[in-house]
Amino acid sequence: MNREQRTENREQRTENREQRTENRELTMSTSAIIIGGGIIGLSSAYYLHKAGWQVTVIDRGDLANNCSSGNAGYICPSHFTPLAAPGIISQGLKWMLNSRSPFYIEPRLSLSLAQWGLAFMRSATQSHVDRSATPLRDISLLSLACYQEWQNSGEFPFFYRHDGMLELCQTEENARHARHTAEKARQLGLDAEWLDAGQVQALEPDVACDTRGGIWFRSDAHVNPAELMKNLAAYLTTKGVHIIDNESVVNFLKQNNRIQKVVTTRNSYNADLVVLAAGAWSRELASQLGNSLPMVAGRGYSFVKPQQDYPFRRPLILTEGRVAITPMDGQVRFGGTMEITATTTPPRFKRVEGIVQSVNRFFPGLSLQAPANEEVWYGYRPCSPDGLPYIGRLPGLENAIAATGHAMLGLSLGAATGLLVSQIAGEQKTDMDLTPFDPARFN
Repeated sequence: MNREQRTENREQRTENREQRTENRELTMSTSAIIIGGGIIGLSSAYYLHKAGWQVTVIDRGDLANNCSSGNAGYICPSHFTPLAAPGIISQGLKWMLNSRSPFYIEPRLSLSLAQWGLAFMRSATQSHVDRSATPLRDISLLSLACYQEWQNSGEFPFFYRHDGMLELCQTEENARHARHTAEKARQLGLDAEWLDAGQVQALEPDVACDTRGGIWFRSDAHVNPAELMKNLAAYLTTKGVHIIDNESVVNFLKQNNRIQKVVTTRNSYNADLVVLAAGAWSRELASQLGNSLPMVAGRGYSFVKPQQDYPFRRPLILTEGRVAITPMDGQVRFGGTMEITATTTPPRFKRVEGIVQSVNRFFPGLSLQAPANEEVWYGYRPCSPDGLPYIGRLPGLENAIAATGHAMLGLSLGAATGLLVSQIAGEQKTDMDLTPFDPARFN
C-alpha cells in the first residue's frame, strides 16, 4: 500500500470517526416528543429513531384501538382527488336527510365547525382538485415505496399485498365519471384501467357482481392495519422508543419561540422537538401553541367477517355507497361513512346499516347481515377543509412540526409522512415539495 493510499484511508477513518461522534452527540442531546400514537406518530417515531433521535410517543388512548387500526388498510395512489371536490356539497345536502347515508354533518353550534365549513365550501372547486392531484399522487407513491421498504427489510412482520384495487359503480353517471378518473390517473402516470362488468366479474369470480364496471387501480396495495400497528409499536419498543398510552397532553411550557416541556395528565417531558400527530384532537393542541389548524372529526365505522363466507380476492370501493371492502389475513373488513361530528357524540349505528345495504346491492348473493353493535368499530379521522394534510413546521415555533389532517388517507400516507417529518426535523431536503401541505395555509 503506497503513502497516498494510507493517507486516504486514514482520512476516511477520521471522517467516519467524526460522523460517529456527531451521531452519538445527536442521540445524547436531542429528544423528540410525538403526540399521537397512530400510524402518523409511529411512522414519525420510526424515521426519527433511525436518524438518531431519542423518541417518546404519547397517546391519549389505547394504541390498539385508534383510527389507524380499524380502517380499510389501503395504500392508495388512486386517491388523488381530495375530499373537497365539486358536487360534494349538493350531494352531501341530499345525504343529510338519510340516516343510512355515507355522509352526514351533525348540526350543532360550533364556531370551529362553521369556520371549517366555509373553508370547505371555498375549497370544493375543480381548480383545487386539479392543483391537489399531483401532490397527493407524489406523497402516495412515496408512502407506497416506504411500505415496500418496510416489508422488504424484515424488521417487523405485517400482512402486505400489492393486488391493486377495484372501484366499482352501478349508475351510468358514476360510470362516466369513473372513465374520466381512469384517464386522469393515467395522465398522472398511474396504472389504471376501466373494466366493463364482465371484466370485473373475471377478477372477482367467487362473488356475483351487479355493476356497470369499474376502475382497476393496479398501483394500489393494502395491509392489515391492526397487525401493522401492533408489530410496528413492538419493534419501536425493542429499539428504545418510549411509547406511553392512556396519557393526555394538557399543556406546553414555552420560552423564546421554543417548546421546553410537554405537560400531560401525569407527567412533564423535556422536548427538543415536538411532533403534533394527534389526529382529530390536533386542532385543540395547536390552539394551545398559538396556531390555527382548521379541522373537524370525521367518524367512520367498520366491522369484519370471515373471508370464507365473503370470498373477495382484492380490495374494492363501492362508489354509490362510499363503502370499502378489504380482504386481509382470512378476514374481510367492511367500512365506510364520513360523519362530521363531535368526538363525544354516541355512535349512530344506522350508518352501519347503510354499509350493509350497499354491499348487498352490489353483491346480492352474499346476503350480508348487520353486525351486533358491540362488533362495530368506529374512529375519528382528522379532516382539514381542503382535504390535504398538514405537514410542516408550526409558525412561531422553532421546534414544533405538524403531521395531521390526513382524513381518510392516514394509513395510506402514514409512512411517507413519518419520513418527511424526520427530514424536516433534520433540516434536510424533503423528498417532495411540501408547500401544498403548509400548516399555515389558512392563516
